[in-house]
Amino acid sequence: MGMRAKMHVSSVEVATLSKKYNLEDRQFAALDNVTFHIPKGEFLVILGPSGAGKTTLLNMIGGLDRPTSGTVTVNGTNLADLDEEALSAFRCLNIGFIFQTYNLISTLTALENIVFPMKLAECDDDSLIETKSTELLKLVGLIHRSDHLPSQMSSGEQQRIAIARALANDPPLILADEPTGNLDWATSIEIVKFLKKLTQQQQKTIVVVTHDERIMELADATIHMKNGRITEIVRPT
Repeated sequence: MGMRAKMHVSSVEVATLSKKYNLEDRQFAALDNVTFHIPKGEFLVILGPSGAGKTTLLNMIGGLDRPTSGTVTVNGTNLADLDEEALSAFRCLNIGFIFQTYNLISTLTALENIVFPMKLAECDDDSLIETKSTELLKLVGLIHRSDHLPSQMSSGEQQRIAIARALANDPPLILADEPTGNLDWATSIEIVKFLKKLTQQQQKTIVVVTHDERIMELADATIHMKNGRITEIVRPT
């Protein structure tokens, strides 16, 4: 069986999104009435201090968590309309995730980590898998690391493999949670510039959550958050 059909994400709409948790005798709002739009091919940075609600928001956009109220719509599909099975299938083909801790499978090689999501997407075309995974290793400059385990690679190399893995099913939307948090600045800027290039060359829509204001310089737009709310949206004219 080949890969299931994917949606062609042209934009993301977040409307009056809230996420509340009950903490003993009070309610805590991790997100409070958040609304914004992400055009196709935009490199968006969500900036704010720890506890601002950035990761919670990213999890909502990626369908990893459900909001208390409000909606997330990806190319016209309201994620709330999908049951867990449908949502999982949607994520697999339409959204790529890049995590601060890389989340590579320690027992798999670099190549096998990239192949893994393609197998999850039920692609059984071995020729396609081999060709695409090799292309992705070349894209991130790590073809020479194909048979290396994560423990045999540097932090920057592991993050580049994580990016290649996120691209494995050619998702239109990439979500990155503090992707440079464990990297030195030289490696960080290299990673961010690579992500930026994906928006320019492949029209990927990329959302990066960070607390590092220096990354703003490469953003098409920046959302500033504090205490679960948007304080400012900056889109240079």
